[in-house]
Parts: sequence; structure tokens; C-alpha cells
Amino acid sequence: MIDLVERVTPVLGFLVALTIVAEIGDRAGLFDVTGHWAARAARGSVLRLWLLVVVLATASTIVLSLDTTAVLLTPVVLAIARRADVDRTLFALTTVWLANTASLLLPVSNLTNLLALHRFSRLPGHPGYLELMWRPALAAIVATVLVTAVLHRRTLRGQFTATEPAQPHDRFLLVLSAAVSVGLAPFFVSGVTPVYPAAVAAVVLLVALAWRDRAGLRELKLPWATVVAVVVLFVLVDLAGKHGLTTLLRTVTGTGDGAVDLLRLAASSAGLANVGNNLPAYLAMEPVAGSVDRLAAVLVGVNTGPIVTVWGSVATLLWRDRCRRADAEVPLRTYATQSLIVAVACVAAATLAIAW
Repeated sequence: MIDLVERVTPVLGFLVALTIVAEIGDRAGLFDVTGHWAARAARGSVLRLWLLVVVLATASTIVLSLDTTAVLLTPVVLAIARRADVDRTLFALTTVWLANTASLLLPVSNLTNLLALHRFSRLPGHPGYLELMWRPALAAIVATVLVTAVLHRRTLRGQFTATEPAQPHDRFLLVLSAAVSVGLAPFFVSGVTPVYPAAVAAVVLLVALAWRDRAGLRELKLPWATVVAVVVLFVLVDLAGKHGLTTLLRTVTGTGDGAVDLLRLAASSAGLANVGNNLPAYLAMEPVAGSVDRLAAVLVGVNTGPIVTVWGSVATLLWRDRCRRADAEVPLRTYATQSLIVAVACVAAATLAIAW
């Protein structure tokens, strides 16, 4: 249990700190201004605007993590779509899908990758994280973009007229929020435990908010319910693993390294993540990994697969909350149906990329 606490605490601390950064950035007007710039860059083409969102979501997820994309970029994308007066469902879904499916490339891209690093480096034949994961990462991103383009091909043919941005609430907070958000990137790829720079960023912005807008401190909304739920799931999975779950999963997933074996393992990991959550699902699947290829398949499953249910990953829960606050919530039936198609395509493409 002590080991579990030591591994989980930095993960959840990172989540809370990043949410503070996003909340203050939103209050400063950062997302509205960024949305306006993006709409102008697209020059009236919905396709160009969508491709710009794809690039932003992919880069944000790879460098700043999927939770950053869900928390920071979702309001930007929704502001872009609102100002361009285009279908926000396409842009909202693109953001949440890429927040999950583009999270394989770097250890910092997904909290599950960080949980896996200590085991990854100890497995025999370890080739280096990036050396092994770049192919499945690229396959998952390409699969997401292609499937999304097919599902929403009619919307992508449209045109739009950009509108003027809203005035930021506080220029000082706007500039500081932008600088802090951009400044986090090099720290997240430096090898420093992500919770530390995220916590420093949160403290800096909290101090600034207390100075410029003290009332705003009382209005910050932090994901305490999500944190508690994830902690409970972690504990339950840890207990279940000690009472037969690991043995059952080993029977279900097998032990081979062939393409079919890896697909079986990745699909099982994705299924478990959708039933519960990808973080505790990773901890449950970790003991049955064995080789580096099998560990990579587990990461494919718990990173790219848990988008069918809104509780499959913390990022999706955060994304849904941001959509709800912007009055742009995607109907659950639409979300689940289209997400299943994307998940199947991504898990299959990324897993086969490992096998090849």
C-alpha cells in the first residue's frame, strides 16, 4: 500500500495543479484570445481550422500530457468553434480523442507512461522508450485523424467568418497565464517529475490571482470528486490484484508476443480501462506484461482505448466538465458510438505497429 501511495500521489498532485493553471487561464481570457488567433489563421476554411486543432491537440498532448490538452486546450477549441460559428461537436471530439490517442510518444504524455517507466527500464531487451513507442504513437495519431475526417467529412467542407475576440478580463493575468502555460513545456520534457513544475506554476498563478482578483480564488473549481474516485479505484484494484485479479488477467491475456497475442492484450487493457479507469487499469495489467512489447501493448490499450466511456480516463472526465461549462456537451450516445470506432481503429493500428 505504501508503494501505491508513493506512485499515485504525484500523479494526482499533477492533475490538481494543472487544473488550477487552466482555471486561472480561463478567467484571464487566455482561451478566447487564442481561439480568435486560430480562427484568423484558418482564413475561413473549416478544414484548415480543424487541421490546426489537430496539430494543437497532438502537440499539447505529446509535450504537456493528455490532461493538459483536456483542461487547457478544450476551452480554446470550443472558443474557436463558437467564434467561427461552426459545429462544436467535431472540434470537441477531436480534442478528447487526440488527448488520449496521441499520448503514447513521450513518458510525460500520459500519466500511465510515468507509472510504467520504472518497470519499462527493468525489462530485458529494453530498447529505450521513444525507440519502441514512436511507431505505435504515430499509427494511433494517423488512425484518429483519418477516422475523424471520415466521420465528419460533411462538416469539414464548410466555410466560416471569424469574429472579434472578447476583451480579456485582466491583461496582466492574460500574459502571465500564457507565459506560464508555454513555460511548462520544457520542464515536462526535461525529465523532472511533472508534479513539481506544475505545482510551481499553480502557486505563481494563485499568488497573481490573489493580487489582481481576490474574489476569483473563491470561484476556482477543482476536481476533488475525480481525485477521490480515482483514489478509490486505485485501492480497489490493488486489493483485487492481491485476491485473484492478476491470475485471472494472466489467463485472459496469455503470454505470447505475436501480433494476435499483442492485440489480445491491448484489447483487454482497453476494455478494463473503459470499465474502470485507465490509471488503475494499468496497475492491474502491469503484472501480466512480461516483455517490452507486451508492456507497450498494455500502454496502447490503456492510453488509446479508454475513450468509449467518459470515465475511461481522467482526461475525458475533465474534458466533459469543460464542455459542460461551455454549454457544448456532446450527447453520450453520439460520444460512445463514434468513440468506439476511433478506439478500435487506434488500438488495432498501434498494436500492429508494435508487432511489425
